[in-house]
Amino acid sequence: MKKKSLALLAVAMTVLSAPAVHADEVSGDQLVDGLNDIFGKYPKTRGSHAKGLCVMGTFTPSPDAAKLSKVPFLASAVPVLGRFSFGGGDPKASDLKRSPRGLAVRFDPDGKAPTDFVMLSAPIFFAKTPEEALAFFQALKPGPDKKPDPAKLKAHAEAYPWAFDQKKWVDSRPIPASYATLPYFSIHAFKATAADGAATAVKFKLVPEAGELGLTDEEAAAKGEGFFTADIDARMAKGPVAFDLVAIVGTDADPTDNPTAEWPEADRTKMQLGKLAITGRTDEAACDATTFDPNNLASGLEGFEGDKILPVRATAYAVSLSRRSE
Repeated sequence: MKKKSLALLAVAMTVLSAPAVHADEVSGDQLVDGLNDIFGKYPKTRGSHAKGLCVMGTFTPSPDAAKLSKVPFLASAVPVLGRFSFGGGDPKASDLKRSPRGLAVRFDPDGKAPTDFVMLSAPIFFAKTPEEALAFFQALKPGPDKKPDPAKLKAHAEAYPWAFDQKKWVDSRPIPASYATLPYFSIHAFKATAADGAATAVKFKLVPEAGELGLTDEEAAAKGEGFFTADIDARMAKGPVAFDLVAIVGTDADPTDNPTAEWPEADRTKMQLGKLAITGRTDEAACDATTFDPNNLASGLEGFEGDKILPVRATAYAVSLSRRSE
């Protein structure tokens, strides 16, 4: 059995009063426990994005991609390991639900310089810091009636007004029609460094080649449960499911330390970096035996120091991997 190295640390807070808690007081164990309190515990299952499927493919960079960053996957074509997923910790989440979908990608998984992108079908996160994320989970924890306490939700929204912006963003859009017809966003900002030392603040986006498509409630209900997996399998049987990787270049007005803040794309420079082609499924064990960690970055990319959510994702994912491997 793999021994966990992260200690469980106490957090002296209640959601109603929402007192300040230092980020270094929040452990990966606490965050995974918070997710389990909401969705339940499932053996051999991720604490978050529990429902998903493991895929493989290739990434081919555009001719000018290396001008942005010296990261190896922008210099030459590489294989990729990926995972499509549903947000949340329920491995049987409904296909009909308006929830974020995810696409995690490891560029060059067998090479010497792998890089992970962990992307979401919404451009913003629900917390600026680990303590906010933990407070959010505590507010969502169901009571005896299997529903969150409305008073706790209200108190959390008052303490952290941006906490439900992601939900509002998702709810304002149709039910997703397919993994293949969603955009996926990096949420975090990264510093891209070119071979000549030039540094650029960017966020990444995967744009679906098939276009962005959604379903009405009636259309989704007619398809029934399981249509997401059936759809992506049918598409991959006909050929690669493709996405364009785009870098959105930040301005001086764009925060690099706040994943709850969206960078407006309309007036931002965008760079076409290449094409991701998902060619088929691969053994689920290949994804279950690892973590896709947005801190896993080869030379040429790095997170920004002020971003408090990015590093704690590594610790939470490590805890989740340890638990499902036991």
